[in-house]
Amino acid sequence: MGLIARAIEEAGIPTLSMSSARDITRSAWPARSVYLDYPLGHTAGRPNDPELNASIMRDTLTAFEALTEPGAMSHLSYRWSDNDDWKDKVFAPVDSEDSSEQSSEYEDDRVARHDTPQYQTEADEAAAEHSHDGEECLVCAGIDY
Repeated sequence: MGLIARAIEEAGIPTLSMSSARDITRSAWPARSVYLDYPLGHTAGRPNDPELNASIMRDTLTAFEALTEPGAMSHLSYRWSDNDDWKDKVFAPVDSEDSSEQSSEYEDDRVARHDTPQYQTEADEAAAEHSHDGEECLVCAGIDY
């Protein structure tokens, strides 16, 4: 979304990205963003908690007005729980052979990251190679994972 936000900003329309994936948001470098340290998919708060959702949205809109530097990111101070134990469940690899470990509804189902680009099809890979003309991708170079 950060790349789309930058394109919209270039057209003169202010944007703000909400994120619960700080490193990914930083790498896309949107014009303005707010970060909420919640599990992925819960960027606006816990489900079925309209008071919390409204509070997060109010703080997000306040940040929208306050963030003036390009690439600025505001960290919202909400906490998913009293401690960070939820992160152990979310980010822990799941052993598919041991289904007893799959008890948390917040397990991380993302695929592993790779040092080299991954493509869905050979045609996508050929198009990417052609567009870079043998040069390293300037968008990906220097991303701090």
